[in-house]
Amino acid sequence: MARAFLVVMDSVGIGGAPDADAFFNGSVPDTGSNTVGHIAQACAEGRAEEGRSGPLSLPNLVSMGLGAATKLASGLEVASLVGEVTGTWGAATELSRGKDTPSGHWELAGLVVPWEWHYFADVRNSFPPELLAQLAELAGVDGILGNCHAPGTAIIEEFGAEHIATGYPICYTSADSVLQIAAHEVHFGLDRLIELCAKIAPIAHEMKVGRVIARPFVGDAEAGFTRTANRRDFAIELPAPVLSNWVQGAGQRVYAVGKIGDIFSMSGFDELRKGPDETLMRHLDDLIETAENGSLTFANFVEFDSIYGHRRDVSGYARALEWFDAEIGKIMSKLRDGDILVLTADHGNDPTWVGTDHTRERAPVLVHGLGQGRLGLIGFKDVAALVAEHLGVVVPK
Repeated sequence: MARAFLVVMDSVGIGGAPDADAFFNGSVPDTGSNTVGHIAQACAEGRAEEGRSGPLSLPNLVSMGLGAATKLASGLEVASLVGEVTGTWGAATELSRGKDTPSGHWELAGLVVPWEWHYFADVRNSFPPELLAQLAELAGVDGILGNCHAPGTAIIEEFGAEHIATGYPICYTSADSVLQIAAHEVHFGLDRLIELCAKIAPIAHEMKVGRVIARPFVGDAEAGFTRTANRRDFAIELPAPVLSNWVQGAGQRVYAVGKIGDIFSMSGFDELRKGPDETLMRHLDDLIETAENGSLTFANFVEFDSIYGHRRDVSGYARALEWFDAEIGKIMSKLRDGDILVLTADHGNDPTWVGTDHTRERAPVLVHGLGQGRLGLIGFKDVAALVAEHLGVVVPK
């Protein structure tokens, strides 16, 4: 029986979302953003030379159809993304009214988000006083730090020392429907942070906030602070079954790799494997070798987004893409007859764009294992249907 490996390249958008003008970074609409296309242009123009050099080199992704999908999605063609296409490819458009992680992943798994998310819109004093009071009470402290929109690395540098001195958790948000709580693993305690997030999550979810995220870090003011891999996401409960449930319900095994388990609250998954992206690639490689016939492996590689996109690091994003391309080439060579590998994305995060938030873009859909073919312009939901059909699983009406 066939196997399927569905891999989300977090934030690797290809431009062209037809409703991008309704989504903003600050006061600037996302119209014209293009994560892959603009990185390729920057590389070609010598504007991404830190730790790498020259045109963007993605031979495996280009052969799967990345350049063709980028041109289809946005009309943009860059020389380094042009090459012979041997895979099946297309570009997917999202219906859900968000450019966030849950919206993108849920829809890729077959569920259009049926409600409007709650966003903390104010850049300063972002959270309502009653929520802050509940947070402080649950943490057993007199107050919180942050209360603003901020990149995660910047806010722990700003408030890390004060957090250690006071014991107050650092609370922040972004343009996404999210409440993030950062705390020191030693001085505050990792278990205490996870427990705090677990307790506040139902309150946030009642407000239709998509996720509460525990953001543990280590270090000190002198040496600097570093986020650890012990992040934990508490996502709002799914309102209906999705791809993982369909496959598991058919008696077939389902693996989660990376933050997939958190995004779906482990609904429909038999096993979870976590770690930084380099470790996740080893997990994916192991599952290529060991996953049972008929199984689904659903993976997310987050560092494109979390380390490079939000920091607007063009060189770093290019390096990450080139690393991923080399590693995915090794994965492709190990697939069994009948397997498919599907690469896609949940939104964009154009590092050449203004602001630090996600960008509303179409996603590539690149399939290895089906031969050469063209999917054209499809919906995010069609990715779930494609995978389910390959695994012989019925898609609920």
